[in-house]
Amino acid sequence: MSDRAPSGQQWTLMAHDQELVVVQAGGGIREYRSGGRPLLHGYPVDAKADAGRGQHLMPWPNRIRDGKYTYAGKEQQLALSEPARSNASHGLTRWATWHLVEQSDDRVVVGCSLLPQQGWDGILELTVTYSIGEDGLTVTPAATNAGRAAVPFGYGAHPYLTAGEDTVDQLILELPAGTVIDVDDRLIPTGTAPVPAELDFSTARPIADTQLDHAYTDLRAEDGHWRITVRTDEHATTLWADADAFGYAQAFTGDSLPGGNARRTGVAVEPMTCSANAFNTGEGLIELQLGQTWSASWGVTGE
Repeated sequence: MSDRAPSGQQWTLMAHDQELVVVQAGGGIREYRSGGRPLLHGYPVDAKADAGRGQHLMPWPNRIRDGKYTYAGKEQQLALSEPARSNASHGLTRWATWHLVEQSDDRVVVGCSLLPQQGWDGILELTVTYSIGEDGLTVTPAATNAGRAAVPFGYGAHPYLTAGEDTVDQLILELPAGTVIDVDDRLIPTGTAPVPAELDFSTARPIADTQLDHAYTDLRAEDGHWRITVRTDEHATTLWADADAFGYAQAFTGDSLPGGNARRTGVAVEPMTCSANAFNTGEGLIELQLGQTWSASWGVTGE
């Protein structure tokens, strides 16, 4: 019997009393601890990344309605990776095989070449750089257009924050945002609205039985970053992101997931450069010109 992990090779950093495990499958995070405490709700070495845990979402986050879009006058049809809702979901790289670019005691860089395939004609050279410092984890994705023409692009990440809770009902959430994106039953945007009281966590308050699967925008920033925090009486975990790059953040309490490891365990806080269906609406869409590189940073801290 093979002892190879379902998520492939495991690249581990241990520095500043923190431990990070990055995996070959999708180049994502399997585990991140500080002072021995999990800051991200990850998954075991003998499992795959259920519910998108720790994955990177490129060249689009969230969903594309019917997997269809038109770019540069050409109609495209992506595979419907969310068949129950007839959507193309979370990009093309989350299950791709990534490779190690470089590694040191407190830094690891992984890479992936995204080549043309069904519904996608571009060539992107992708990297994600993980750095551990005294102030926590910094994650810096980058995408370079190595093809022959401009391509549409968006990025998102899918970490689940934890502060030592048994379920998300026990967490206090602070999410300073002014606008929420309304969606239909397929989770495709239909418009925007001021955040209603039942979804408003601008002032920190308990999640309790609130069910979240919502994208927020107009995020309040300080020092060029917006911050979203979950906390218990003992601990707090914060995700920050470059405000200029990440105009959207999805919050997800996992209520639509099956039972077991995923459902209402950890809050997915997803920094996104664009909203769902951006390949069709253009909302937040990046157009990467030939030879152009996009890069930005987000990170996680604990206390």
